[in-house]
Formats: sequence, structure tokens, C-alpha cells
Amino acid sequence: MNSVSVLQRYGLYLLVLAAVAMLVYIVISLVQSFTLEHADRKLKEQDSDGAANNIYYFIRRTTLQQLQLSVGTLLSGLLIAILVFCQVYDLRIIIPAASVLFLAGMAAPWLYFNGRARKRALEFENSILDLALGLTSGLRAGQALPQALEVFSRRCEGPMKEELMIVIREYRLGLELAEALQRMYNRLPCEDLQLLIVSIRLTAQSGGSMADVLGKITQMIRGRTEFQQKLRALTAQGRFEALAMSLAPLVAFLLLFFINNDLMLPMVQTTVGWCAIGVMLTLELIGYFVIRSIVNIEV
Repeated sequence: MNSVSVLQRYGLYLLVLAAVAMLVYIVISLVQSFTLEHADRKLKEQDSDGAANNIYYFIRRTTLQQLQLSVGTLLSGLLIAILVFCQVYDLRIIIPAASVLFLAGMAAPWLYFNGRARKRALEFENSILDLALGLTSGLRAGQALPQALEVFSRRCEGPMKEELMIVIREYRLGLELAEALQRMYNRLPCEDLQLLIVSIRLTAQSGGSMADVLGKITQMIRGRTEFQQKLRALTAQGRFEALAMSLAPLVAFLLLFFINNDLMLPMVQTTVGWCAIGVMLTLELIGYFVIRSIVNIEV
């Protein structure tokens, strides 16, 4: 009789989860139907100005939203199954825990693609010095600026090559080179690139030697790059310590759970235990981001 009651509860939880997931899916679908047209129009307007969200370079907006819903539903369903396996049947525990994991699953795909976008932006930023050197060398060799830019685009790789190909295509379609470079800056903002673009604009207007000006700008960018590399090396230990300190309580909890199961079961079988876990995770996240903000020094 007890096993039948457990199966009934388990089935009820699954039905509730399925109903909630379906309701969320319907709500998101309705919101998409009303807002997708407006969002696509705004995105086209941004693209016409040369600006775009880097996240959507890797994945479409609608695909990301569907992936978020799928991951959130999967993780919350797995948590419910684990709680039932651990003989936790209190809805006051299951519903908040499943809700938190559902939200975490919704955030996970965005965080993943945002990380990829930031990595791409960092690779692009690290290539600015090579761009300045390439343009300076080309100008001193007697090439015009568009020609020097095209020659350098054939040698470079990664995000820089992709962005320069867009600049060259826009220039060939009739857009001014400075404006095409400004659109590239709008897509991937970078202080060194902005400095380079401003120098090109001012030199073109004043009629000075662009090779000499870009040579001086290249020296400035090289100095900033070297200083940033030294700064990252000095703060690397702090970033590692932030990660280690944040993961240490979680690792200790898991070890104690497997070593002495009876001692740690109340943490997942009582409301007070789940509240304590929630407070612990919240404080760990706050501490991690505080430490990262301290060691993450912008230049």
C-alpha cells in the first residue's frame, strides 16, 4: 500500500510538472507571437546601423528561447525524480527547488552563448594590435588604406578576418571606409579600435601622414596591450582563489553526503535544510562575484 501511495505521488508530481511546463510553453509562445515581429524589426534596424547582439551571432533568438525552456524543464524534472528517489515528498520543498532549477536551466543556455560571444569579442580585441601593425606596414609600403586593409584581411584569422571581410564588402558597395570601420566598432566595441578609427578620420580630414599617425597609435596600443597582459597575470591567482573558495563548500557538502548519508539527509528532506542550502548558494554566488569584481581591473 505504501508503494502504491509513492507511485501515486510520483505520478502526481510528474503531471504537475508537465502542466507547468506546458503552461510556460504556451505563455512563451504567446509572448513570442506578439513580440517577435517587433524584435526582428528592431534587430534589422540595429543591423542597418552596424550594431547587433553578439549572442545572436551564434544562435537565433527563437532557437535560444526554445532551448532555454527545454533545459529548464529537463533539469527541474530530473530534480523531482531525484527528490522522490530520496523519499522527499513535501511539496513545500519540491516546488521551490524545482522552480529554482527551472530558472537556472533557463539561464544556462544564455550564459553559455554569452560566454562564447565574450570569447569572440576578446579574440577580436587581441587582434587590434596586429591590425594596426598591418595597416602601418601597408601604408609605409606605398599601399592605399583600403588596399592595406584588404591585404591584411587575407593574412588574419578568426573574428578579425570575418569582420574585415564585412568592412571590405560594405566599402565596395559604396560605403565610406571610415563609416564601415565605425559599423565594425558598433558590432564589437573596443577602445583601441575606436582610437584607430578616430585617427583615420582626423588624418583623412587634415591631410597628414597617415602612416606616421598610425605608427604612433600602434605604439600606444602595444603599450596598453603589454600592460593588460601583465595585469591579467597578476590577478590570475585572485580569480582562481575566487573560484576555489566558491566551489569548496559545495564539494564538502557532496563528500559528506556520500560519506555519512544519515547525517546529511535532513538537509534535503526538510524545509529548513533546503532554506540553508539556498542561503549557502546565494552567499557563495555573491562572494564569487564580489571577488571577481575586485580582481577584474579595467584599463
